[in-house]
Amino acid sequence: MATPQRLSAECCELGEGPVYDPDSDTLWWFDILGHTLFEHRFATATTRHHTLPRMASALALVDGDRHVLVMEDGLYLRRIATGTLTRLTPIEAARPDTRSNDARVHPSGAMWVGTMGKSAQHQAGAIYHCAGGRARALFDRITIPNSICFSPDGRWGYFADTALNILWRVRLDPQTGLPLEERDIFLTGDDLPLGGRFDGSVTDAEGNLWNAAWGGGSVSGFSPGGQLIATYEVPAAQTSCPAFVGPRLDRLAVTTAWEGQDEAARAADPGAGFCYLIDGAFEGKAEPEFRLPAGY
Repeated sequence: MATPQRLSAECCELGEGPVYDPDSDTLWWFDILGHTLFEHRFATATTRHHTLPRMASALALVDGDRHVLVMEDGLYLRRIATGTLTRLTPIEAARPDTRSNDARVHPSGAMWVGTMGKSAQHQAGAIYHCAGGRARALFDRITIPNSICFSPDGRWGYFADTALNILWRVRLDPQTGLPLEERDIFLTGDDLPLGGRFDGSVTDAEGNLWNAAWGGGSVSGFSPGGQLIATYEVPAAQTSCPAFVGPRLDRLAVTTAWEGQDEAARAADPGAGFCYLIDGAFEGKAEPEFRLPAGY
């Protein structure tokens, strides 16, 4: 099995939300608790950090000049050159006790966004469908929303509650990304080969789901039927989210975290908080672009 390599020297308390832009050969990711957006340019092997005014957890591609940040109180359009932020869609903006967590763009151009309590309060979160400047609640009473991702044809959506350690699957309208039926259990914690809990996930070109197991120090792939394909160990216990990278999208970037670790735990887990690359001959797919509301 491939040995993960550390991507850069940047270490995150809560690394999350990696997204690769193939047009600029750039990987973006966040330190949620550190209010920081990281930008790694593969061509020059350089990493920049951008300080943010509030917590942010995910990024959606728009075009060469702009992208959308999923922040603790809603979606913001960000100018890449200047870092200027303009709020597009408020999400729980009147709730200072919650923040955004996992999110991903559906092939239709809509986006699913998960929220959670800032102290992971029981069932304080939800998952929203964001399109046309509106956020519509799809699922509520979720403690830690994660693993939001979609089949390549947009007909299936996935999401997890890390607190319950259950990953669900739901049939979707491929034109809108809205659910057509009730959700079904796809995987449970017993399916994770090295233990841990379901955190971020991404699907590849074949519809296989690759999950980062928080506390399991690994990324595992599962077929659309739920069968285990492969597992890659990562030198950090709290693996948080994967993203396909590279000109052929055949490598996997994985964020990690040291959140919640005391001094002894950090000493025992020196790789925690870094972003890693796995050369596993993956068959990845590019992330869809977010469709902006009219007028932007």
